[in-house]
Formats: sequence, structure tokens, C-alpha cells
Amino acid sequence: MSDRAGESSADQDLQTVIDRMADGFFALDADWRVTYANEEGRRILRAAMRDDAVDPGETVVGCHLWDSIPSSTGTEFYERYHRAMDVQESVSFDSYYEPLGVWFDVRVFPSDEGLSVYLRDITERRDLERRQQESLRAIQRLYAVSSDQDRTFEEKVEAILTLGCEYLDVPNGFLTRIEDGTQHVEISHAEHPLLQAGEACPLDEAYCKRTIERDRLLTVVDASDDGWSDDPAYETFGLEAYIGGQVEVDGEQFGTLCFAATTPRGEPFTDTQRTFVELLTRWVSYELERQRAAERLERERDRLEEFASVVSHDLRNPLTAARGRMGLLADECDSEHIEPVERSLSRMETLIDDLLTLAREGSAVDETEPVDLVALAADAWKTTDKRGGTFRAAADDLDVMADEARLRQLLENLFRNAMEHGGEDVTVTVGALADDDGFYVADDGDGIPEDEREQVFETGYTTTSDGTGFGLNIVAEIAHGHGWGVRVVASDEGGARFEVTGVESV
Repeated sequence: MSDRAGESSADQDLQTVIDRMADGFFALDADWRVTYANEEGRRILRAAMRDDAVDPGETVVGCHLWDSIPSSTGTEFYERYHRAMDVQESVSFDSYYEPLGVWFDVRVFPSDEGLSVYLRDITERRDLERRQQESLRAIQRLYAVSSDQDRTFEEKVEAILTLGCEYLDVPNGFLTRIEDGTQHVEISHAEHPLLQAGEACPLDEAYCKRTIERDRLLTVVDASDDGWSDDPAYETFGLEAYIGGQVEVDGEQFGTLCFAATTPRGEPFTDTQRTFVELLTRWVSYELERQRAAERLERERDRLEEFASVVSHDLRNPLTAARGRMGLLADECDSEHIEPVERSLSRMETLIDDLLTLAREGSAVDETEPVDLVALAADAWKTTDKRGGTFRAAADDLDVMADEARLRQLLENLFRNAMEHGGEDVTVTVGALADDDGFYVADDGDGIPEDEREQVFETGYTTTSDGTGFGLNIVAEIAHGHGWGVRVVASDEGGARFEVTGVESV
């Protein structure tokens, strides 16, 4: 075989390979005429050329690129091809060719004879990137809305419905409440007249009927083709596209969060879009649960305030009268029964004080300030009703962020507890925890058995006949109100050591 025959065979093999390429390829001479194009290249060029540039069935070879595709003049393709030809340097770029509605990855290689051009359709990749960017922006906006403390729940839901409609490209978004077989539209961002806030309809006539029957989202792309034509919901609302999920509060059905359009979608909802709607339904469920919890807490707070009022006035007033009468009786006679009655009245007064404190100290601390813990503890020790005992500070200073009045109450209760159980010779020490996470109050008394340490903070727990059982419970409530933790362990001296953790130091 001659060298020329070998070269011809090699050229033919190369042409066969190029023709089978999925990417488009064509070659241009120095006069911008097509000298060769593979199958995909010919398809792309024919689609871009004006109608009269090439007769059907004829080759594109010999066609002048810019005369045949005048719409490309002034585009990035035109500029980059000319630059490659002029400076004889290869170029690579991505560009959108609007007449075809296609994104191309373009690689241009110049030579003395002209240009070799490779085109890859990357429209699908670009669409995916665009959707990813849209999803990211939607998630970022959702986070901004959900974390905005200045908006009410209703305002937040209106904002996420607006966001959902934009992201899903539908005109209607709405939150429903289902009760007694009726769908009520609670909040909406919608064009449809029957999906406005305040509208209601029987559940049997709503798309939500099918939504709540499913464990996952209900999606409809083309209701007419999906068998909805005879459904009462379709007859009432005429929705062609729909996506919605259940909203549950405390494990019970509340309603649905839905997005819909009266026109079919060109394509199904993507996995990312479905995940986004699922995220919205969970967020609304959480917010409704939090709202209900806040309402319950408010009702409990109101009851506590009412209880405190009753204790403060209706119980304290007759107690004061009884103590006054007991004082008069003690002046008039000397009876062995007077002292036990006085102790009982004193215990009742302590009990009332502890109940009022418990009602007041259990709420969250709204404002804190720097407090010198060591100085506050020393002063609280002086004013605590005690029977002997010694106070010791294991640190020169320890500044913490706290509500000073409530921190003082915590310390006083711990001091009283130490003296009630440790006796007149007890030594109470206040110091900082080794990891700077808080502080401790320790004594050298008898200590608390290990199997009882979890119970000491419970309401009513006491091991003394004259204890109220509220002292350490108040300590726990004050700590929790600050967002702190509290636990009891054995002290180095064998007594009790109360450790308050999570305290912010200054």
C-alpha cells in the first residue's frame, strides 16, 4: 500500500470518528466558508442558518458563515471567532445563542488555513446551575424571613408564601386550617378568588382532601391529564398544577401548606422544589407549635400571678392577724402550747414567702448586668437568717452576667439549706469552677446521699420537719431562668457542693 493510500485511509477513519462525535464540529477557511462539518455540526449550522441559505438535502460545505447566519453578527461568537483568526490564538468560552435558545461550550482553534470549531450543548447543565442558584437564593431568603424577630407569625407566613410562589413560578400560595370537615384559608398570597384569606369550602371539594390522606407531598402537574376532571375539587377551583403538604401541630393535623396554578406545568416539580415545600411545611408546623406553647406559657403565667395574688393577700392577711393574736395571748398567759403554735405560724409565713418567690423566679431572665458574685455572696450571707456558721470566699473576685436580685435569692437559699443541714459550725464556701464555666457553693456538713441528689431540686422535697421543700426548687428555677444548669455533688469536705454551670463571666 502506498503512503498516499495510507493517508487517505487514516483521513477517512478520522472523519468517521468526528462524524460520530456527540459534539458539533465544523471547519472554516480563511474566507469564513465552511469546509467541513460533522453530523452534529451540520445540524447546528442548518438550525442557525437563514431559511434560504441552504436547500433541503444540500450540504452546508461552501456556505459563508456570516452571510448564512446574519443573526450571529455582533454576538460573542462573531467577536471571539474573529479574534482567534486575527491573533492566531485558541479561545474557549460559554455563550448563549438566543435564536436557538441554546447554551454552547465553544472551543476555537486557529490555523493558517482557517478555524476548527467545537460546540457542545450545555443548556441542560446551565439550567441545572440556574436552578441551583435559585434554590440557594430561596433558602437564604427563607432563613432571613424565618429568623426576623420583628415580624409576626402571619407576616412571616405571607412572606414565605410570596417566596414560594416566585420560586415555584405559580401565582397561588396558601395556608389552610382543616376543622370539622371544612377547609379554611388562613393566610394566602394568591390571585385565585377562592383562595383568599377567610375563604372556606367543604373538605370534599378541596385539593387538600387528597393531601392529608398522604404521608408525603401531593403533586399535580396537569390535573386534566392526571384524572382530576371529575373531582369536585377540580370543578370548584380548576387548578391544573398543585403541590402541597400536611401541617401538623403537636402530632395532630392542623391543615395544609399549598402552591397552585390554573395552568398546567411544562415539567414536573424537581426534587429540590419538593424538598423546599417540605421544608416550608415543617417550618410552619414548628412555628405553630411554638406559638401554641407560648400561649400555654402565658396562660400558666397568668394563673401563677393570680395564685401569687391570692397567697399574698388572702393568706397573708389572716396569718398576720393570727400572729398578732398569738402575741397578745403570750402576754396574757404562760402556756406550753404557745411556742409550737408560733413555730407553726412562722413556718406558714416562710412557706408563703417561698411560694411567692417560686412564682416570681421561674420566668426567664430578660436583662442581665455584670455582678460581683463574691461581694454579693458576702452581703447575702450577712442578711441571711442563719444560726451561726462561717462564710469563706475561694476567689478574690468573680464577675458574672446575671439578674442581681434573683442571683442573691439563689445564694440565700443555698446558704439556708447549708445551715439547716450543717448546723451552727458549718462552713460555706463560694468559688469559681475550674473550667470557668460558672461557680459553686459548698459546705462541710453531712452532704446529700448520691441516690437523693436528683430529687433535691423537686418541688416539695425536704428531709427536715420544718422545711418547706421549695428552697432548692427555687434555686433550680432561678438558674434555669438565666439559662444556667445546676447540679449537686459531694464537696471536698464530704458535704454538699452545688455547681451552677453555663454562667457567662465578665
